Amino acid sequence: MEPETMKLLAIAIVMSVGTIMTAYSIGKIGASANEAIGRNPEAAPKIQTAMILAIAFTEAIAIYAFVVSLILKFA
Repeated sequence: MEPETMKLLAIAIVMSVGTIMTAYSIGKIGASANEAIGRNPEAAPKIQTAMILAIAFTEAIAIYAFVVSLILKFA
């Protein structure tokens, strides 16, 4: 394979793994938070705050994958 083809393949793998795993993680966080709120509705504000913070950190991983793919693309 040519180097340019390998480079594009690496970019595709980085973006696909970065976005698929991030989407799975956000879904898992949301499902767990809903289950926790269902079990203890009085703790909903604390659970929601922790959920939003966890989703923000998880979303940062997708942004890192995007940055790595841009570095690979233009390097």
